[in-house]
Amino acid sequence: SGRFGSLTQSKREVAAEVAALVAFSAIKNNDRVGLIIFTDRVERFVPPKKGKKHVLRVITEILTYDPESPRTDLRAGLDYLGKIARRRSVAFLVSDFLADGWTHALRVASRRHDLVPVVIADPMESALPKLGLVCFEDFETGSVLEFDTSGPEAREYAAMVRRKREEREALLKRMSVDFVNVRTDRPYVDALVAFFKARERRMRH
Repeated sequence: SGRFGSLTQSKREVAAEVAALVAFSAIKNNDRVGLIIFTDRVERFVPPKKGKKHVLRVITEILTYDPESPRTDLRAGLDYLGKIARRRSVAFLVSDFLADGWTHALRVASRRHDLVPVVIADPMESALPKLGLVCFEDFETGSVLEFDTSGPEAREYAAMVRRKREEREALLKRMSVDFVNVRTDRPYVDALVAFFKARERRMRH
């Protein structure tokens, strides 16, 4: 689903840039940086290390990796994090969070680590343009759906997306998990800066 993008960038491209920015920020603080790339299974793991050369390798992996599987299971990445990260770590989970079934795994991971979900969204996922009958293909399953973007289904779809977003955010707040929302149609740097400033203020009190 990360391949989707209604504007100039796909969600995957924005996610890669956000992850690269986080890696650069970590190395400036002299932190170790590691990487887990996963779909419905872990496909690549780069063990945490320090140094500019290592971070450049991590960023190259992020920007160039071509996933083998088209499917997504957040539990795969979260469970793997629990196995390989023995010490408490700051872990950024960059995803569109469209997959289901991640609640328990995220709760467990957030208890052991400082987990920061970064939710990538595209504006067309929440509000479809009125184009009449349109065929949509699911990137992960290949299934095709004919949908009337001008009919009542479109309003029901928008309401469902809004409800799911509100439920996800309420759940993360109940878990006391800090999260940041990033959209493909807005500068992600602004969202990240606002998030880190708010997080810093909260930690001071």
